[in-house]
Amino acid sequence: MSPVVVMSIIAVTLLVAVILMVVLLMNDNKNSRNRQTTDKQSIASSSPIIEENADSISNGSKLTPDDLDFWDMYPPEETVSPEPSPERPQEAVENDPATDGKHTLIQYANGEEEWVLISPYLPKNEYDFTKLVCQSNLMKYYEDGKQVSYVGTDISKLQDYVDFVKVKKAGIQFVMLRVGARGYGSGQLILDDYFADNLKRATDAGLEVGVYFFSQAITKEEAIEEANMVIENLGDYKISYPVAFDMEKIENDTARTDTLSRSERTEITKAFLDTIQTAGYKPLIYGNKEWLIKEIDMSKLTDYDVWLSQQKDIPDYPYQYTMWQYSLEGSVDGIAGYANMNISFIDYSEK
Repeated sequence: MSPVVVMSIIAVTLLVAVILMVVLLMNDNKNSRNRQTTDKQSIASSSPIIEENADSISNGSKLTPDDLDFWDMYPPEETVSPEPSPERPQEAVENDPATDGKHTLIQYANGEEEWVLISPYLPKNEYDFTKLVCQSNLMKYYEDGKQVSYVGTDISKLQDYVDFVKVKKAGIQFVMLRVGARGYGSGQLILDDYFADNLKRATDAGLEVGVYFFSQAITKEEAIEEANMVIENLGDYKISYPVAFDMEKIENDTARTDTLSRSERTEITKAFLDTIQTAGYKPLIYGNKEWLIKEIDMSKLTDYDVWLSQQKDIPDYPYQYTMWQYSLEGSVDGIAGYANMNISFIDYSEK
């Protein structure tokens, strides 16, 4: 063959080869695209979240880490607290004065309240108030089925005339009679108008008798003066119950004792009680919970018995006391109007 024919055959062969290669390459790219489409469809059908993000990608938006956060697909696990049981009691709040057993609550006349630390040095009362029984408005305390307390009332001219014979028949065993008072403004000593008559008739009725004085002394000398007034007016009467010192706040008015400090009130109280004790009588401190804890220092008066005034079903004064004025609105035959009711946990006539 001529050189021209040979060259033509070679050129045609090369052209055919190039065409075949191009066809093969195009088929390979098509198969690759088909496989990618199939994979995308498979993934999209198995994960709605990825399908949504695929749409975002096709729209040109950018993914963030939050777009791939799938944890919110599952509901949160609930934490169940264990139920209280006898083996696992509910723990008390620490440092709560209402539950720590180291504080006592004082409720002031103006409505304010204060938790006060209980002194570890003062003797505590050990009364079991499950043994306290109220019978016909008379409070009684029992031990081993036997009454070991004594029922009483306190009397002043505010009760007017009292029939002590009826009072005794009503179940009253002792009376505390007011001897007198010092004026909270004038400072003058005043004898109770009914004292002498009350003392005679209560004694004649066979009642055990004690007395008290309402003090407004602002010095130790005045306190001694008050004690001597009590001793003088008792005369030859042999009383069997104590002589009580009663100093109180005057509500809704200004009193001469308002400016006294706690230490001054304590010294005045001690001066009165010492004078009474020296004269051979049994001294007694009268006061409510606030007075006994906040207004005087009982750590300096531990030699004397306490007559607590607290009108509650169960008193919560933490320290020792021997008498308790539990009501100002009692009813006793022989006393017109309200009677002040008391219980003594010891028999002073035998003390």
